[in-house]
Amino acid sequence: MIEAQGLTVTYPGGKGVFGLDFQIGDGKTMGYLGPNGAGKTTTIRALLGFMRPDSGRAAIDGLDCFADAPRIQRRLGYIPGEISFPEKMCGCEFLRFMHAMRGGRGKRSAREEELLALFELDPSGRIDKFSKGMKQKLGIVAALMHDPQVLILDEPTSGLDPLMQNRFIALIHRERARGKTILMSSHGFEEVEKTCDQVLIIREGRIIHEDRAETLRRSRTRTYLLQAAQPARAAAVLAEAGFTVPAAENGSFEIPVAGDAVDRFIKAVATLQVVDLNVKSQSLEELFMRFYRQDGEEDAL
Repeated sequence: MIEAQGLTVTYPGGKGVFGLDFQIGDGKTMGYLGPNGAGKTTTIRALLGFMRPDSGRAAIDGLDCFADAPRIQRRLGYIPGEISFPEKMCGCEFLRFMHAMRGGRGKRSAREEELLALFELDPSGRIDKFSKGMKQKLGIVAALMHDPQVLILDEPTSGLDPLMQNRFIALIHRERARGKTILMSSHGFEEVEKTCDQVLIIREGRIIHEDRAETLRRSRTRTYLLQAAQPARAAAVLAEAGFTVPAAENGSFEIPVAGDAVDRFIKAVATLQVVDLNVKSQSLEELFMRFYRQDGEEDAL
């Protein structure tokens, strides 16, 4: 379990994170969303034991993240947002080094072999000759090869091609099913949608929204593209049902429908002669931006 209770870490100039409260249970994955500078990296540093909180507490499996950092780090898997390697070392040497640092001895573990095969990575070459994608795969293998119970993942699919991204997402599903506790900080809204049970949104060091990912999905606005045989009647029926009806173009309407109004919309449409009906769902990214609007202002990511 990962837990923050009133977690506050401040920097000169007033930046940092302030009074964070959240909990991630075993077998759960939480997506941690926010633009650069929102406080995601500071939170992760506190969880890793790299920073002492000014107040509050961060804990993993009941252990204080700062006071018990060495014990926690042995059971932790961490993929940083920007991975730095000893460039002149070969991939095999790096993995052996990481294995030894965790107290391992001898040849590769079955887990390491499994991960190398999954991501189709040959680690025998020098790391400075690796592509960005190969370095990302090496970081994933190094973070997961000791089968940690807790995973902290910062932009874990950065640099991976779509096939490898899908394999990583499938791997996270398997790890969650095995009871792992997972925090995923990401700008990849699609991977958060596909992997996370909870979503936490942070802005300027403070949590502005926390919810189950499924609840957020259900709350999304859908835009229905409706083409009716009798546009004037369709506009009247939909307006009477309480929907905003933009002017029709060639007999077609774009009707925004909130998640809790879908049934009412379908009942209204059922009374019409429909030529065509399609739906365009609001993405998690668009939903995320909704929480970043203040008084009509939109913040760019």
